[in-house]
Amino acid sequence: MTIPTLLLVGCGKMGGALMRGWVSSPTPPRIFILDRKLQDAPAGCTIFRTPEEITPDVKPDIIVLAVKPAGAEAMLSSLKTVLGERMNHTALLSVMAGKSCEKLASWCGRADMPVIRTMPNTPSCVGAGATGLYASPHVSQAQKDLAIRLMEQVGTVVSVPHEEDLRTVIAIAGSAPAYVFYLAELLEKVGQDFGLDAHASRALVRGMIYGVGKMLHELPEDAETLRKNVTSPNGTTAAALSVFMKEEHWPRLIPEAAKAAIKRSRELDD
Repeated sequence: MTIPTLLLVGCGKMGGALMRGWVSSPTPPRIFILDRKLQDAPAGCTIFRTPEEITPDVKPDIIVLAVKPAGAEAMLSSLKTVLGERMNHTALLSVMAGKSCEKLASWCGRADMPVIRTMPNTPSCVGAGATGLYASPHVSQAQKDLAIRLMEQVGTVVSVPHEEDLRTVIAIAGSAPAYVFYLAELLEKVGQDFGLDAHASRALVRGMIYGVGKMLHELPEDAETLRKNVTSPNGTTAAALSVFMKEEHWPRLIPEAAKAAIKRSRELDD
């Protein structure tokens, strides 16, 4: 199998997570990084500080755009100038929460630019990401397969049929690690407030979340069945769930949180 060449544009939180996931995968791609602030990169990666530093030998199969949405237009304009004809032989893979395929293609100066939009999440840095992926009509099957293969190196990939579906992906997977981290934060604090020391509370909560994730990943039952299996009638778990499951609590708050994430994703398109 030919080793793909990537130009990773932006190596902040998400770009850095992807880079760490890729370099630690069994078959890492060849990675060139464009980032002004990155001090060190893993062995085998080359860093450029500005687009103008990109050398003529850099011929990426995919440009991975991991900059903030506000800087995307200027960055793609610079890359178009620097790469020239090389832009005609690459696909653009965006990991930004916003900016449509059509808009990204226009910033590349090509209406028919192959654009792939993905919504990965930060567990990609430990090879356990969950990514939604949409490929525009101008993306070839080979380019889509390469994008899926790259994202599979850092976790689970779900290809969605409509670009609009990525908004839902953001709400239930892209932003969702923060929801789980917040739950862990609150549970750790409760443990300490009720008498456990910080180390014990942290170890118990993190072990619990790891175990639950492992069960969801490895067992065939759906989440509802697993919940019912661990909820004895009139037991302690049932008592706690009776609070969470009140109509004004989780059944209302979870959809509201998802709607807030979707609303913000639309605002980022402007």
